[in-house]
Amino acid sequence: MEIKESDWKVFRSLHSFALERYCKRVLEEVRVAAECGDDYHDCYRRLYRLIRERDKTMAAAFDDPRRSNAIVLLANMIGEGLLTEEELKQLSLEAQERIEVINNLRRT
Repeated sequence: MEIKESDWKVFRSLHSFALERYCKRVLEEVRVAAECGDDYHDCYRRLYRLIRERDKTMAAAFDDPRRSNAIVLLANMIGEGLLTEEELKQLSLEAQERIEVINNLRRT
């Protein structure tokens, strides 16, 4: 499922923007989760679980960015709410349709 060169260039840019958005979101979650009362060990465990879960999500949306899996990564980024409609419009109609097919399959 390789994408066209023009879509690949857009993907690389969107990948960077979405990764920054994701990291910002996670760091905000970490800040809230790190507010401890008296039980620091429990706080640590909650924070560790949060980071581990978010790391798995990050891997699914951002790891191994290649032309052959860019459409799947884009679909995962969209699933996480990391890309705007305006940003997606930068992609070709073909790429947008392929992403939509993936997202429709996930909904069913």
